Amino acid sequence: MSAPETAGGEKTRPSRRADARRNREAILRAAREAFEADGVLTSLDGIAAQAGVGSATLYRNFPTRDDLLAAVMADGITAALAEADELLHTLGAQAALVEWIARLTWRLRIWHDLPHCLATAREGASPVHSASDPLLTQVGQLLDKSRESEPDPEGLAHSAIRAEDIYELVLALSWAVDRFGDDETAARRRVAAITAGLFV
Repeated sequence: MSAPETAGGEKTRPSRRADARRNREAILRAAREAFEADGVLTSLDGIAAQAGVGSATLYRNFPTRDDLLAAVMADGITAALAEADELLHTLGAQAALVEWIARLTWRLRIWHDLPHCLATAREGASPVHSASDPLLTQVGQLLDKSRESEPDPEGLAHSAIRAEDIYELVLALSWAVDRFGDDETAARRRVAAITAGLFV
């Protein structure tokens, strides 16, 4: 059934809103597929073409690459945060932190060049920075709980380590996993080697 029109042949406002929503969803689907195939630095015009919309429509919805990347990342970040909560309830605090570092390292390598973009976004005001900031907050919460669970904080090698240090370590590890084409077993081995000194 065709969209309702006014007497002058123009679409009604609800119809235009529905079209805009469909266009946005098509762009997000196309971007996710393009990021998976070619990495996050792929052509935005190519994403628009794959979504079946004009470049102007893409840029009206997502003025910059970071706006689009932040929107596509949203579901993955939500899932990562939920995973951290689950680990905290099923493992001890220290074990939850170490396991989440491994899982987050693996998760962030999902699209080529994503770790690089996340690291670059930390240098200024960026939608990607805002979107990924809850990950840093979660690292801080796990780190605080691991310290609270340790009866002798002075004996912890990580007593001076900040959440920012661990998050940046995750980005560096994820970059290495991406660049060297690690499978999950190799990625975990790399993470284990680097994080071995967090707890003593």
